[in-house]
Amino acid sequence: MTLRIGNASGFYGDRFDAMREMLTGGELDVLTGDYLAELTMLILGRDRLKDPGAGYARTFLRQLEDCLGLAHERSVKIVTNAGGLNPAGLADAVRKLADRLGIPVRVAHVEGDDLTAAHPGSLAAHAYLGGFGIAECLRAGADIVVTGRVTDAALVTGPAAAHFGWQPGEYDKLAGAVVAGHVLECGTQATGGNYAFFAEAAAAGRDLRRPGFPLAELHEDGSCVITKHPGTGGFVDVGTVTAQLLYETGGARYAGPDVTARLDTVRLRQDGPDRVRIEGVRGEAPPPALKVGRNRLGGFRNEVVFVLTGLDIEAKAVLVQEQLGDALAHAKSRPSEIRWELARTDHPDADTEETASALLRLVVRDRDEEAVGRALSGAAVELALASYPGFHVLAPPGKGAPYGVFEDAYVPQGEVPHMAVLHDGRRIPVPPAQDTLVLQDPPEPPLPAPLPAGPTRRAPLGLVAGARSGDKGGNANVGVWVRSDEAWRWLTHTLTVGTFRELVPESQELTVTRHLLPELRALNFTVEGILGRGVAAQHRFDPQAKALGEWLRSRHLDIPEALL
Repeated sequence: MTLRIGNASGFYGDRFDAMREMLTGGELDVLTGDYLAELTMLILGRDRLKDPGAGYARTFLRQLEDCLGLAHERSVKIVTNAGGLNPAGLADAVRKLADRLGIPVRVAHVEGDDLTAAHPGSLAAHAYLGGFGIAECLRAGADIVVTGRVTDAALVTGPAAAHFGWQPGEYDKLAGAVVAGHVLECGTQATGGNYAFFAEAAAAGRDLRRPGFPLAELHEDGSCVITKHPGTGGFVDVGTVTAQLLYETGGARYAGPDVTARLDTVRLRQDGPDRVRIEGVRGEAPPPALKVGRNRLGGFRNEVVFVLTGLDIEAKAVLVQEQLGDALAHAKSRPSEIRWELARTDHPDADTEETASALLRLVVRDRDEEAVGRALSGAAVELALASYPGFHVLAPPGKGAPYGVFEDAYVPQGEVPHMAVLHDGRRIPVPPAQDTLVLQDPPEPPLPAPLPAGPTRRAPLGLVAGARSGDKGGNANVGVWVRSDEAWRWLTHTLTVGTFRELVPESQELTVTRHLLPELRALNFTVEGILGRGVAAQHRFDPQAKALGEWLRSRHLDIPEALL
């Protein structure tokens, strides 16, 4: 008995037509949509300040208007976290839409994640719930289930638990569904999107222009096959699935509200064209506390990018920094945080002005809006005729804009009122996990024997290793994997924490932790604090660390010629 679960959204703003594509492209039992991220919760929080009836992903409603009839005709259930900060509001909006379209559907929702009232000063504070609230709604006959902040994988574990009759405590089965959900949650990242070896795949004839969205064929024992609808773009292989498994994870234990999945037990194998089988996943009791994501306004920020062209780039940068520093020091309101970054995008003897130019970026932050607005714009504009030769900026600084701060907190599972609100209005409390296990890293597995000594060549790491990186609050993770046992033997002994710090100098003063996942031939690095106070604070050039892994792959080190 197979349960086919597809995904039609990896973030708020993903491909609009994906819902229709997934409903018409092949067989499905359940269609999920993941619309939430740390930054999205902040955006929805600001929306709700303007309109108390807002707070959910409006895109979902527009997609559903086009596709509700299709889902009803094909008996496909829809499960989504598009409810955001207002799942009850979105559920009501879906009912009104269905009534207007004349389509009989039963709509339920899950609530209880909103803990904002218990966290004064937060714009939004929400616990990450598990999948059993979703399961209750589906068991009671819901056609559409809307949630707020649940774990991304809960969109899969809930339907799987309902379909197969799983109960809390069936940890291996639940862990298998968690892994399947983690692969599906980011949509086309599992089908060739954002893939390290994309050029190699394109050379082999893969069409990466419009990857299809993924689906999982789940089995009662928790194993699954990751695939996609026939005829859609992209591809599914062990590499694309490995890359997504490493995305925004940390150590071998991947904790959730219902189960802790052991990523070090995941086994992958190619099961035919565009089919990857996942099996062997083991699960353990979940931790006793639930994660709470808190978003608050951190203050105001502004920026200006100076263009430095031709000769004397560094001297020009010094001059304008000294001039701005003097001007801001004498301003009525001086920004409390001033950050400069010089990007040497210039080339010698360039044949275009743009490629002869470097970019000097100034970012300021303060609790006072005026300190980052008028004070900065006045000081920068007044330099127009009084600074370095060729003075100009990419755009004049504006008034400044608010920025957000994301923080983690944890509360005991029993303090969160997880509630399934059924389509008929009944409210079913979802009990917390009865058995829990305090989360800790397992012992590090033994390293394989190193490769024999031999000739090496200085070359980019990315010639032999793939990578995928992402953010979790102020931390970044970088997953690195290889595709042969010989490369794994070399990688484990070469890419140590010390080598990582050398290749990523930003991490030298930060806490870096390395985790080994031998079954995936992968290392996962967590870099604490590299993203400051989270994506909304825009602490660095790449605030979500999306390209941190690609930077690492571009760095050179001595690689055995036998691997090249």
